[in-house]
Amino acid sequence: MKRSQHHRKPHRFKRKKPILRNRFFWRGIFILIFIISLFYFLFLSEIFQVKKINITGLEKISEQDIRIIAEKNLETKLLFFRTKSIFLASPAKIKNQLSGVFPKITELKVSRRLFGTINIVATERKSLAVWCQQEKCYSLDKEGVIFEENQRAENFINISDEKNTKSFSLGEKVIEKDELDNIFKIQKNLNDQIKTETNDFIILNDRLTAKTAEGWEIYFNQAGDIDWQLTKLSAVLEEKIPSEKRKGLEYIELRFGNLAPFKYR
Repeated sequence: MKRSQHHRKPHRFKRKKPILRNRFFWRGIFILIFIISLFYFLFLSEIFQVKKINITGLEKISEQDIRIIAEKNLETKLLFFRTKSIFLASPAKIKNQLSGVFPKITELKVSRRLFGTINIVATERKSLAVWCQQEKCYSLDKEGVIFEENQRAENFINISDEKNTKSFSLGEKVIEKDELDNIFKIQKNLNDQIKTETNDFIILNDRLTAKTAEGWEIYFNQAGDIDWQLTKLSAVLEEKIPSEKRKGLEYIELRFGNLAPFKYR
């Protein structure tokens, strides 16, 4: 019996296709070209470059000053290119920069608009009083924030802070809103109800001193019930201090309980 012989088939080597005929190669090239084109279109093409900055709401601040800072924060370095693409513009960054430079701005909205427009809407602080500390005076808004240097003014509320020893920067809150509201309430009551012009106030710890145009002073407790203290003031002026004697007053004390002691010079 003959042993069967097995013959091996010769091994065939599969020839590789040239890379230029490889569909995966061309697919990769297509994807790369698409990505580069999209990158150029979105970030470098003129279509999406910021061309216009709209600024509204300003009253005293220079529009040009706002524009210069905004434009500086629009330019971005991307690889080897500099661009002002609307897609790379950061409203938050522009807002932070402007808020830091202009403490007079109380509200600021920065937004992007296609094509190539940045909108900036600003609201400036209004000066309701003058706040003074250590011989320096500043404009004070309704929230108790100082925002620009100023001077004492007649027929305007002037607040001298002898309580704080630390220095404040523009844009900082120097007095709580409820304390400021108390001062406005007192000033309005004295001017309208009691007919005693009062524009100067001094804060020292919890004592708030109102200085009248007639030269006498009223001591309020900032932490107490201001309405009750004003009621006591009206009563003592009506019952015990006739208007012709007010100029001789030195002070009326309203800080303690139901009492309202007063003293002549």
